[in-house]
Amino acid sequence: MYPPPVPIEIEKKYRLTKSQRDKVVRRLGELGAKSLGEEFEENTLFAGEALDLGRSVLRLRRVGKKAILTYKERFPSTDSIKRQREDETTVGDADAMEDILDAVGLVPRLVYEKRRATWKLGNAEIVVDELPFGLFMEIEGSEAEIRKVEKQLAIKGLRAELQTYPQLTHRHGKPHGSVIEARFNEGK
Repeated sequence: MYPPPVPIEIEKKYRLTKSQRDKVVRRLGELGAKSLGEEFEENTLFAGEALDLGRSVLRLRRVGKKAILTYKERFPSTDSIKRQREDETTVGDADAMEDILDAVGLVPRLVYEKRRATWKLGNAEIVVDELPFGLFMEIEGSEAEIRKVEKQLAIKGLRAELQTYPQLTHRHGKPHGSVIEARFNEGK
C-alpha cells in the first residue's frame, strides 16, 4: 500500500499536584502496573522553514548515552485525548545529528528537561513527568484503554492539560539567545 500508514500516537495529559502524583504512583503499584524505570531527558526542538512549532516539531531527545529523533504533527482537536502523527528513530550520535540538522537549516528553538517514570498497565503506557514548571501524567493507548486506566486510577480532581510540553516551555522557559530553555537549576 502506498503511501504507508502514518503512525498515530493517542494520549491524554494531566497536570498533577504533588499529592496527586504520589496517589498515582501508589495506585499504579496497587493495580500491579509494571514499572519500566525512570530516566532523565533533555529535549531539543528544532525550527526551520518546513516546521511550524505550533503544529509540528522535530525533537532530538537525549537519554543517557542514547538519542531519539522524533517528528510529531498534531491533528487539530478540542478533545482532551490528543492524536498526532509520530515518527521516531534511534540516533547513534546525537551531536552529529545536531550538526546535520544545522547543515540543512534547522536550528534549536526550545530545550526542556524532564524526569520521567514509566509504567505499563494492560495495553496502556503511563508516564509521570517532572519538568521545571510542574508535574504531569500522560496515558497513552487507545481511547478505550485511556478511559479504563482513568477509572482504575480513581484519582479525584485530575485535570487534563491541553498544552504540549513545547507550548508550556515557551510560556514558562527562559530565553538564552534565540533558544527558550526550561532546565532544572541543579542540572541532571
